[in-house]
Amino acid sequence: MLDIIFLAAMPVSELRGAIPLALYRGYPPLEAYAIAVAGNLIPVPILLLLLHHIRTIAFKWKFTARALSWVEKRTLKRRGLIDRYGYFGLTLFVAIPMPVTGAWTGALLATLLNLSPGKALVFISAGVLVAGVIVTLTTIGAFNAII
Repeated sequence: MLDIIFLAAMPVSELRGAIPLALYRGYPPLEAYAIAVAGNLIPVPILLLLLHHIRTIAFKWKFTARALSWVEKRTLKRRGLIDRYGYFGLTLFVAIPMPVTGAWTGALLATLLNLSPGKALVFISAGVLVAGVIVTLTTIGAFNAII
């Protein structure tokens, strides 16, 4: 179970990796969903509180500044939903289980746009809950189609 929580908490895999793994290992869908969502939400408050400080430190070194600038430019390209719908757009952004959307990118986007960390946490969490349902149902459907 800890490896599923860890996988869900990682920036690349998040729910898209953790839920299929949990279901493959035989966890009931509701349990797979709950474990993965909990794991995915663990880093969010920490990220929302510390990303600003991490950015400040990272921009002091040329290599990390260049890498972070690249990540930030790519992230800011996805700000359209938030510009259009405000905090609810943040929920929509996180809820779409596609590459480069999710809790980590949502937290980075909220930080870059200077959104309130408390409000961002609520709306990112809502997006994670929706994304978890989508990934769980999609994975169950894929498993049933294969079997």
